[in-house]
Amino acid sequence: MAGLRRKWRPSLALVLGGGLAGTLALSLLGLIALRYLGPEIGFRNAAILLAVLIGLATGALGYLLVRLLLRPMTALAEYSATVQQGEPADPPDHYGTQELSRLAGSVLDMAETLQRREASIRSFADHVTHELKTPVTAIRAAGELLQDADTLGEADRALLRQILGASDQMQTQLTALNKVAAARVPEHHGSTQLAALVPDLHATFPELELLVEAGDQALPLAASGLRVVLQHLLDNARRHGAGRVILSASPGRLTIQDDGPGISDGNRDRIFTPFFTTMREEGGTGMGLTIAANLLAAHGAQITLVPSDIGARFEVMFPAL
Repeated sequence: MAGLRRKWRPSLALVLGGGLAGTLALSLLGLIALRYLGPEIGFRNAAILLAVLIGLATGALGYLLVRLLLRPMTALAEYSATVQQGEPADPPDHYGTQELSRLAGSVLDMAETLQRREASIRSFADHVTHELKTPVTAIRAAGELLQDADTLGEADRALLRQILGASDQMQTQLTALNKVAAARVPEHHGSTQLAALVPDLHATFPELELLVEAGDQALPLAASGLRVVLQHLLDNARRHGAGRVILSASPGRLTIQDDGPGISDGNRDRIFTPFFTTMREEGGTGMGLTIAANLLAAHGAQITLVPSDIGARFEVMFPAL
């Protein structure tokens, strides 16, 4: 921001006021010059000369407006779009007016803050999983060694099974935590169609009947990202007893409807909360919907649970292109 303030820049009011004043002045001066030059060189020649001079002056004003307004705004918009996609980008080198300079400084500071925040979240997740992985592995190894002991009674073996089960659950949660952090990084840019993912989804979830509507509709998310989202949603439906899932695409929207028991009113507001699950005994981590929501949010999309008479119905709204 210091570099932005040191260089003098005109204010937006000066640029716009100067442009309007210049346009008005050209018109008045043209009328005056035509009156005095007409009798001297002929009105036709005077009109041609004045048209050329006014055209050159208007072109100069247009160049100033492009340089001071259009080019800085276009460069700032391109920089913001590049940062949003998670790609490295150099900040604009020209900021035009004072107001655009302040706006550019705010955008640059915001981009840096968001990048640091995302890096901090990812670093924290990596640190936690790394630090906890060793003791969890040690607990698992010690439990497996104790399993081979012949002196353990039935009560001891039951407690040992609980310890091993808890260590497995901790390892699963740590893996899910890393996936949640990774899902926040925008890297699945592009578009895909449901029809391209159906064979893979059929192979992953053979027990589900998948019905696809408008499978050739392009959705603004790369196949790698949409596959992750659908896998978590379909796994969630399967775990809760659904036998059929309808995937319906329309411009900027994706609907996932299953025929399972649905989601109770008491749990509707908690389903996207990390680690919340009603299927922990069956191996659920409570992270599937969180991962899907984070991945979609990183690409400007939003997933919501919408009312449905049968089963659970999720709706994904993509940003307008």
